[in-house]
Amino acid sequence: MSHTYSEFLPSYSVGVDCYKAIPEIVKPYGKKAVAVGGKTAMEKSKKALLEGIKGSDIEIIDFVWYGGDSSYENVEKIKNNPSVQKADMVFGIGGGRAVDTAKTYCALYNKPLFTFPTIASNCASCTSLSVMYNPDGTFKEYSYHKAPAIHTFINTKIIAESPEKLMWAGIGDALSKEYEVIFACREKNMIHTPLLGKAIASASTEPLISFGKKALEDCKNNVPTEAIEQVALDIIITAGLVSNFTVHENNPNPEEDYYYNSSLAHCVYYGASLFPQCERQHLHGEIVSFGVLCLLTYDGQFEERNRIFEFNRSIGLPCTLSEIALTPDDVPAIAHKAASVVEWKYVPGNPTEDAFINAILATDKAGKEFLADK
Repeated sequence: MSHTYSEFLPSYSVGVDCYKAIPEIVKPYGKKAVAVGGKTAMEKSKKALLEGIKGSDIEIIDFVWYGGDSSYENVEKIKNNPSVQKADMVFGIGGGRAVDTAKTYCALYNKPLFTFPTIASNCASCTSLSVMYNPDGTFKEYSYHKAPAIHTFINTKIIAESPEKLMWAGIGDALSKEYEVIFACREKNMIHTPLLGKAIASASTEPLISFGKKALEDCKNNVPTEAIEQVALDIIITAGLVSNFTVHENNPNPEEDYYYNSSLAHCVYYGASLFPQCERQHLHGEIVSFGVLCLLTYDGQFEERNRIFEFNRSIGLPCTLSEIALTPDDVPAIAHKAASVVEWKYVPGNPTEDAFINAILATDKAGKEFLADK
């Protein structure tokens, strides 16, 4: 059967002076932009943004707080903001939840979007889906969009001045990409697009292991370096490209759907989000990095798991449940939640909650033994 479909891929500018490219890139879409983002993110980027558009016809008419979480309730508040209504385009500024809120608003109400990640913690700024939450902070659903932002501006100076801990969590999140995608694609009859995503995913782990520790040191010292650029591109662009190629959900023909972008590592995160002591104290990517170890255990990739144990320990990412405020007693609930999310449907073989429980507990045991030997 032949397929008729369109793919819209991320485009981007990167570097300490990349905001100087804003006027040329955005001018086909109008002159009035409104910034929508996190309070700190807008404060950190405002001077560079205004400098970037200085002397051009582009005007940022307002800086609007996104509301604190990526929820449909906040999307509606943005929609009703007079400055947003007047603007020709939106500049989504900040981390994942800020960008996802701006992205969802622009997708629902057909407004051009440009994104400005101020931290290297996730690939939200160039993906065509948003992670949406309920007003109480619990996960609600994925919101799927036709296309990612028109262009993403990755200012490495601003990223170098961001909290080191957020880049650290971003490394933990991106660490999942290769393992999850290749695992989820197994035993699948795949067409060109997800095959391409799988190929790109295979290039995502090595830059993190090669440059990750140095990038964190440079971020701690607020110095934009090659290591920071390589890690930022891996977290934002490589992961973002993979996401766009490996997700095809909510289509008119459900039999053509696929979701290979994440798998059991993120299942651990969604289950862990049920426990406030974990969700409030630990970052998304931090929890996902432990989930990577669980996936490798589940899949019997013990040699690779040992390599990731070493990497996690080298930069302080978790190797055990206790490091993310969880206990073995919490694991059945994690597995039960995991079985309810879209990723579970694409786990190869015949996944069971019991098998996943055993994998998480075995990972925790191996992690304790690994740390005890150090």
